[in-house]
Amino acid sequence: MNDERLAQAADDTDETRPEPNPLEQPEQPAPQERPPGRKRRGPGPFTLLVLPALVTVTGVAAFLALGGLPNPWPDDPDAKPSTAVDIDPSYVPWLRKAASACTVLEPSVLAAQIDQLSGWSDDSDELSGQKGIAAFTDSEWRTWGKDDDGNGGSSPRDPADAIMALGRRDCSLAGKVTELRTEGRVNGDLVELTLAAYAAGPDAVTEAGRVPTEAKAYLDEVQALIPRYEALDRDDSGAGGSAGALLTAPVTPLTITSPYGSREHPLTGVTKLHTGVDFAAPQGAQVVAARKGRVVFAALTSAYGNRIVIDHGTIQGKRLETTYSHLSSLGVAVGQTVEAGAPIGHVGSTGLSTGPHLHFEVILDGYYNDPRPWLVPNGG
Repeated sequence: MNDERLAQAADDTDETRPEPNPLEQPEQPAPQERPPGRKRRGPGPFTLLVLPALVTVTGVAAFLALGGLPNPWPDDPDAKPSTAVDIDPSYVPWLRKAASACTVLEPSVLAAQIDQLSGWSDDSDELSGQKGIAAFTDSEWRTWGKDDDGNGGSSPRDPADAIMALGRRDCSLAGKVTELRTEGRVNGDLVELTLAAYAAGPDAVTEAGRVPTEAKAYLDEVQALIPRYEALDRDDSGAGGSAGALLTAPVTPLTITSPYGSREHPLTGVTKLHTGVDFAAPQGAQVVAARKGRVVFAALTSAYGNRIVIDHGTIQGKRLETTYSHLSSLGVAVGQTVEAGAPIGHVGSTGLSTGPHLHFEVILDGYYNDPRPWLVPNGG
């Protein structure tokens, strides 16, 4: 069954016409000799009213162009950089899932590393052999790379795979420097030591007993970028519209019986993308909204059975929706606003289903996403 998609409205363009310059005066005719005995006229209304105003405007414009008045609200040199996150929102759950692998790592640190390494560009560096947004070489990828998004391939050019691989590498380094600091062989902040070990290697950190000189430039660059991504470290799971918010578990516990990815449908035998995740749950188990939003669909369908679609607004300019299918009953109606964790229905086996379970989907700007990283730390 085809899902309905929102139509994109085209922007209207207004044709602008050039306006005449009010400062340009028509060319005056050559002065003529006045008839004898005629009194000289005084200045007219244009000269008395309009011309002084034009001269004033011109003078002010020139004054401002040359520097003008000093800014009464100068930039605060101590002001913190904006924490707004300006990256593809589909990366956010992967950053959070990768960082959740160890206590030392935060999503903002991973994001700052990627920014420093590639500026979020997946172009390959032909000279160094580094590939993808996390700048892995082939040999490094053989150690750290996996098919984390389940699309059938492991590649440093796959952003999800690259983010998760960088998280594994960083967490491994964090474990090593934590052990070294526990033994008293190195001193310093664990995040700084981890980044230093990434840049110069654990042996260089061990030899220096602290952040080695050769790692300081990299460390400074990454730390300068971290404030840009600090919003990723906040848990906004209940706040509608916040960038990078995680999703509440729609059922408990989250036991996956069929993951997102290509599979052969158990009833139709057709191999195609399994657009969501199937969670095992008993008949009649409570299903809740994964995030605050508005119900845009709630009805019985032939394939999905009883299905609910909730629109959660936009994240970084992209619309986020979640769907809940094969329900035994519908507890909400179209147009209703629900909070994160609010009951919306019950688990069932309606539609094309082999038994009671919840088919759960995440749709970002009309495209299906793997729901698992959106549900960390409970998603497994």
